Amino acid sequence: MTISVEADTGAACLIALVRSSAGEVFALDDECSHGRASLGDGDVEDSGGLGGDCAVECWKHGSQFDARTGRPLNLPATQPVATYPVRIEARDEGEIVQVDADAPALAL
Repeated sequence: MTISVEADTGAACLIALVRSSAGEVFALDDECSHGRASLGDGDVEDSGGLGGDCAVECWKHGSQFDARTGRPLNLPATQPVATYPVRIEARDEGEIVQVDADAPALAL
């Protein structure tokens, strides 16, 4: 899923939200670092269980990115994508996912 988020600077950015089978939610830059394709449209693969491996696959060329760190896990992508802190707030009517677009992290 792709969402548009406005940072404190007023800049809008597209962020891919990824939910693991264990219910964890991760936020990454939506654009693949290799092929300018939406990661929010890609498949999610995970090993299951809380804290397990979770990756999102670019639908265009098949590169996978670690949902926690943004690091590419295979070619053709060689550069990471930024990740963002996520906070889940439970409410009676469901949950609210909050993404801090002002605090991106880029894996080295």
